[in-house]
Amino acid sequence: MKPRAFDTARTPTITIVEPFMPSSRYDLVRQFMALRKATFIDEMDWDLSHADGIEFEQYDSFHAVYVIAHRGKDVIGGARLIRTDRTLGSGRVRYSYMIKDAYDGQLPGLPDDLCYEAPPISEDVWELTRLATLPKIDVARDILKVANRYLADRKAKTCLFLGPPAFMRIARSMGFSPAAIGPIVGNETGRFLAFKCEILKTAEAAI
Repeated sequence: MKPRAFDTARTPTITIVEPFMPSSRYDLVRQFMALRKATFIDEMDWDLSHADGIEFEQYDSFHAVYVIAHRGKDVIGGARLIRTDRTLGSGRVRYSYMIKDAYDGQLPGLPDDLCYEAPPISEDVWELTRLATLPKIDVARDILKVANRYLADRKAKTCLFLGPPAFMRIARSMGFSPAAIGPIVGNETGRFLAFKCEILKTAEAAI
């Protein structure tokens, strides 16, 4: 994916794409998956599934909700939300969400010691992963703010994150009170930290 030139003065639009929305919205999702490939595979050299120029995995299912930043039809960033009580698959191997499945040893690419104890399964706990933006595009905070608003509207209490330790510092600078749920761990692709944030009510959030 070749980065495009954008008018950085324009305020980006943040669109929520939920399951079973009109198919026209899914062009944004496809562009977001292309951005993920450019970020995680082409730039960071992660060993992830990809085809036809996009990065995708089992968690990109009909349970996933996408928070996508775009200027017009051009995607500049995004993240994925999954409720932690949802499961995927009906055979011997069943998936839940990334942090829990890694803890359970189902994801060989991620350490299984990234949590101190078993991660929660609850309708009011969600997971945010695959946060990515175009280089030199400062939109991550806007994505997190809209994700918080979306979760607050659905009475969620907690959001779990998995990413570089810097993510936790960003969350704290935005007024959240993040708490690590495991140690900083690493593999050949970098260092990771799983942490949680209580959802801020809209009036409390830095929005």
